[in-house]
Amino acid sequence: MNAQRLRPMALAGAALALATAASAASLQVTVLARDGQPLADAVVSVEMPGMALPATPAPVMVTIDQQAMRFVPALTVVPVGSRIRFSNLDSWEHHVRAIPPDTGNSAAPGEARRGFELRLPGRAAHQAAPHAEGVVDSPGPWRLGCHLHGSMRGHVWVSTTPWVGKTDRAGVAQIPDLPEGNAVLRVWHPEQVVETTPQALTLTASATTRLATAIQPRRR
Repeated sequence: MNAQRLRPMALAGAALALATAASAASLQVTVLARDGQPLADAVVSVEMPGMALPATPAPVMVTIDQQAMRFVPALTVVPVGSRIRFSNLDSWEHHVRAIPPDTGNSAAPGEARRGFELRLPGRAAHQAAPHAEGVVDSPGPWRLGCHLHGSMRGHVWVSTTPWVGKTDRAGVAQIPDLPEGNAVLRVWHPEQVVETTPQALTLTASATTRLATAIQPRRR
């Protein structure tokens, strides 16, 4: 193939790349609690009706600490199949029970939903934190608890799509690399009583939206 034929093909490839970049959108969502204050630790996910689903992100490895009788962070968002490492930073023993989401399918008598349980000894002075690992292999909200300390609660949101984010202390979640077009926005929070009503919106190159909810986190 000569240089004269290569040049038009290169120009066409560049034009396609520019068109693809131009069609990419980003979304900034501000989620509010019932009292109008920013709602932290909410999961924001985007659906694009009529569009092909994006590829499922590759699993990752993340760490959740057990520190001062808490799971830190309290909410973690990961792709399905990810591995969670739990590290005990306290000097006393902890337990981990990871309960997968209820799919609505009743299990056979005596059969529990899949999940995992771990036990971690307390951290000795000047020693590395004891740790243990488990895999979150089904999508949706996983609940974390500790049999030894009933007040300890945490959550892992397991996603099959990259179009998902978690709100920060300002109640803001950023979701990049979205296609432009009509979308449906869903919000989930560990302390919601009923499912939040989905919000329809149109994604542009740089879209922003605010979503008021009836969720009111408890003071801890």
